[in-house]
Amino acid sequence: MLRHIRKRMWRDVLNLAIINTMSEEQLYQEMQRLRQELHFHNYRYYVLDAPLISDGEYDRMLARLREIETQHPEWVVPDSPTQRVGGSPAEKFLKVSHPVSILSLANAFDLQDVQAWYERLLRLDERVAATDFVIEPKIDGLTVVLHYRNGLFVQGATRGDGEEGEDITANLRTVRSLPLRIPVDASSPPPPSYLVVRGEVFITIEDFEALNKRLLEAGEKTYLNPRNTAAGSLRQLDPAITATRPLMLLAYSIVAADGDIPQTQWETLQYLKALGFPVTSLAERWADIQSVLFACEKWQQRRGKFDFEADGVVIKINDLRLAADLGVVGKDPRGAVALKFPALEVTTILRDIGVNVGRTGVLTPYAILEPVEIGGVVVKQATLHNFDFIAEKDIRIGDRVLVKRAGDVIPYVIGPVVDARRGDEKSYVPPSVCPACQQPVEHFEGEVAWYCVNAACPAQLVRNVEHFVSRTAMDIVGLGLRIVEQLIEAGLVKDVADLYTLQRSDLLELEGFAEKKADNLLNAIEASKSQPLERLIIALGIRGVGEVMAADLARRYRDLDALGSATFEELQQIEGIGPNIAQAIVDWFARPANRALLEKLKRCGLWPVSGAEKYLEEGGKPLEGLTFVVTGTLSNYSREEVKELIRSKGGKVTDSVSKKTSYLVVGEDAGSKLDKARELGVATLDEDGLMRLIHERSGLA
Repeated sequence: MLRHIRKRMWRDVLNLAIINTMSEEQLYQEMQRLRQELHFHNYRYYVLDAPLISDGEYDRMLARLREIETQHPEWVVPDSPTQRVGGSPAEKFLKVSHPVSILSLANAFDLQDVQAWYERLLRLDERVAATDFVIEPKIDGLTVVLHYRNGLFVQGATRGDGEEGEDITANLRTVRSLPLRIPVDASSPPPPSYLVVRGEVFITIEDFEALNKRLLEAGEKTYLNPRNTAAGSLRQLDPAITATRPLMLLAYSIVAADGDIPQTQWETLQYLKALGFPVTSLAERWADIQSVLFACEKWQQRRGKFDFEADGVVIKINDLRLAADLGVVGKDPRGAVALKFPALEVTTILRDIGVNVGRTGVLTPYAILEPVEIGGVVVKQATLHNFDFIAEKDIRIGDRVLVKRAGDVIPYVIGPVVDARRGDEKSYVPPSVCPACQQPVEHFEGEVAWYCVNAACPAQLVRNVEHFVSRTAMDIVGLGLRIVEQLIEAGLVKDVADLYTLQRSDLLELEGFAEKKADNLLNAIEASKSQPLERLIIALGIRGVGEVMAADLARRYRDLDALGSATFEELQQIEGIGPNIAQAIVDWFARPANRALLEKLKRCGLWPVSGAEKYLEEGGKPLEGLTFVVTGTLSNYSREEVKELIRSKGGKVTDSVSKKTSYLVVGEDAGSKLDKARELGVATLDEDGLMRLIHERSGLA
């Protein structure tokens, strides 16, 4: 087993030796090659959605580039693939003057308006009769202006007032689909020495919903719509925050250029795509205005199928010379018009406010509405986002409210129509007890979410059991989600303690269970009784208590009785535990239902006792004061076993590498954590090295 460890160590030494023996010129050429290849693969992944290499191969190339740049920091350039995380926070945004006016578009609200637009153009210039048109989606995002010099992205700005915008270059560098250097593909045409491109930054509906879900589960404030989220993300003073947002870019026009560029809109889209810019795949070219009108009808019918929010379509004269000759009226170019989709918003009466309890215990309010038709669908309920939203908007039961439904997105309440109030509307007070189990709910200052923390809440039962049996908790092999649901549906499990009272005869009555499967599951459940205290603490699902904190608690308290007796003040003395988490722990153990569950677990024989005293007797805590991170596939132990060993010897284990990390314990395929350790100068150990460290610090070496 040690052969693989030694092989890996020699490989790392060899890589370093290669860097040391290569000439400066060879190393520089390799760096340039890696940058070019990574830009290309980044384009294939984020723009074309057609990767040519695996994530692991990409990560290894990126790690190699980081090694070279670490050796030669003077070679690091802003467009390097290693620089996507964003720069230092800005104090404010500087103003940027655009090379030409970044104009808005005139609006058309129906097909008659489009026809009238065309007829006005026809009267101005007879060439309009022979022109063709391009239709593109009008994405509801934030307009950006991108500057490139000699192929390098050098500046990006918001549209602002059309003459001046804000410099958001550092934030735009974090947008993965934005090319930092063009062309991305060496076979593409060379760009002009100076090129300014206009585009739209946005967030897809799927990514927006996933972002809000993560924020809600973390107890943080959610966002109302993708457009505002994208705009707010690009205007963060700290680019590192922008880098965490799922921003996308689509380019659609050339603002300025030194040199020859396409003279039609259709060719412009193809040219931008060839350079490496993401462009819409939905654009269409039509020969005449009648075809355009027919196409616009189809666009309105399929608006709900877009994966982004669009408030209309843009109709452009394809001939850009003709469009320029038609000139501008006010701040709107005559050569294009935006056909706005009908707003999917209506008003109706808010009859009541209901509350759903999610699988994570988060309480979410929803509107019970006077039925109303929106876009051909009768809507009776709509989301109210969270209780803070209700308070901020002062939404009252009985209000006439504005409701929006966009595509397949769940309808949501925008806010009340205050002028329509009669005086009998009722202010809403969030519930003090869970509607599913009638147990008190929790809400901490500074957090958006309200929680039910009853471990036996029926609304959370599937999630609670699934978490309890998971690998990082009680690790009950063979008890997956489908079987958990099966046991609950059959009435065999009403809380996690019921797992330990399951009988063979009960399981054999379930579909898919034969004798061997039933015996294997019962054996796995019985084996879980030997899991250490920290695993049971994790399994209980106390809000805010993860693996690291559970290990700290298990080292300090002998069993769950001792932990349950800990005071709010006492818990805050433990490193990493603040007032909210301390209160969450105290409240969890104060719940009668949770106390009853613990007694039930104790009767079932699941009551681990901390081995801290035993470890002290066997050599004290030689790793006390040291912080470790474990990564990769280890040869002699699982990662969980190594973590438990470190904790048993007094060390602390965290999930991410930082300047406070003492050692990174490395296995095969270590990945990004090893890269981070090298960047920060954190020492690394293999399994043998960890054992030697323990022996040396125990005085046994």
